[in-house]
Amino acid sequence: MTTPRNTAAQVTGPADATAENAAASAPTAPDTAPVLSVRALSVRFRMRGDRYITAVADAHFDLPAGECLALVGESGCGKSVLASALLGLLPGNAQTAGSARLGDIDLLTADERTLARTVRGRRVGLVPQSPAAHLTPVRTVGAQLEETLRELTGTRKQDVRKAAHAAAERAAFPVDHLDRYPHELSGGLAQRAATALALVGDAPLLLADEPTTGLDRDLVDRTVDELRRHVDAGHALLLITHDLAAAERIADRVAVMYAGRIVELTDAASFFGEPGPSHPYARGLLNALPEREFTPIPGMPPELGDLPTGCAFAARCTHATEACAEQPELVRGVACHHPPTPLSATVSATVPAAVSVPDEESARA
Repeated sequence: MTTPRNTAAQVTGPADATAENAAASAPTAPDTAPVLSVRALSVRFRMRGDRYITAVADAHFDLPAGECLALVGESGCGKSVLASALLGLLPGNAQTAGSARLGDIDLLTADERTLARTVRGRRVGLVPQSPAAHLTPVRTVGAQLEETLRELTGTRKQDVRKAAHAAAERAAFPVDHLDRYPHELSGGLAQRAATALALVGDAPLLLADEPTTGLDRDLVDRTVDELRRHVDAGHALLLITHDLAAAERIADRVAVMYAGRIVELTDAASFFGEPGPSHPYARGLLNALPEREFTPIPGMPPELGDLPTGCAFAARCTHATEACAEQPELVRGVACHHPPTPLSATVSATVPAAVSVPDEESARA
């Protein structure tokens, strides 16, 4: 179980030297302030023996209203840690640096009272990666929905049951299961219950951490379509997923993470279609899919506690040169000293409906 972070322990680091490049790589809608503005966000964990492991390093992006940004990459690359940092749900040994502004609130420095009473649920909704751990085990799903509706929307007592049914149906949760307890639900049902709770407050920003886990393809499509409707209604969505089909279905932009860093940030149409990804790692994610080239990325991701000083992907990259001994900055949407030619036009632009980003286990295969 995670606990609110220790806001007194902030990482001290270099000034935001790459903010201008990152901002240029992450344009927002004209004349519109972003719902979320992240600058130089870093997270590290203090381990025994005063050793530190950096899980997120120097993340920059803006997320405006009416946009879905899909954050993709292999397991352990820092995606969920980034989301937890935005909600103040990091463990006590975590330290943060940079900023993550949600309007007038910096989520990285806000105190627990502000996060609990102003941010979580009201301004930021969360579809958690492990929904069963976030549902109250001694209360039925219906009771939890009703309480959330009363708290966030002011629904009257005589109307709350009907509103709970509508909230459940919105997330494809069967209303005849509302009187069940979390332990009586399958993984897929728990996921849908958590999604229903996250959507109740119509928060300006929604963080969806693997929202399609445990769902069959039809329910995946229905779930992401509902999330897309949430975006089209003027909300912002940060979608963390291994499921490239889900990302292609609803994302406006794609951010690719590797070893704690965003290595590519681009339009979804360009990423999945033409000209395709520019970073060698991003190309590898697509090429590993069965309906693409079905070619796994060679090697294994580096240990976060033993990262090289330069490009973390260099050891697995066929394009690596001596220049890769230095850490590349994110410039024009790509953090690579010499990005290869984008995907060939001969490669299909459509991600198959039942495949996901390969994680470490598939990489070993």
